[in-house]
Amino acid sequence: MELKQLYREIVNEHNLHPVHKKTIENPDLILRGVNPSCGDDITLSLKLDGDIIVDGGYEGSGCAISQASVDMMVDQIVGKKKDEAIKLAGTFMGMIKGEVTDEESIEALDEAAALQDVAHMPARVKCAVLGWKTMQQMLEGGAEVE
Repeated sequence: MELKQLYREIVNEHNLHPVHKKTIENPDLILRGVNPSCGDDITLSLKLDGDIIVDGGYEGSGCAISQASVDMMVDQIVGKKKDEAIKLAGTFMGMIKGEVTDEESIEALDEAAALQDVAHMPARVKCAVLGWKTMQQMLEGGAEVE
């Protein structure tokens, strides 16, 4: 199977059968991310145990790329420390912007590396990074649940 086809299938799978599109009971952090230009709208919730992300989920709607991307992102960050998740977000956004191209960094993104081609589709960049930017903002401060 050619790589682009495999990537398309990974994106479709996460869009059609998301694992993390769910409500998190009593989340520690919650933040809404909106992409007004195309209507992507997600609310990301994370549960923490100290510095470790122990569960995550999102609700909302949007295009296949935004939904698949946030689902893959939650896959990647559950079990990680906050600073590791923030570092992954930086790597992902760098990949999407075409600034991070070394294979070792991209491999750290696991399935989210399937979105690498979005770098060649400027109109889709905001869709792909929405969940990651929301998570980064959340973990860098300002998303505590009242």
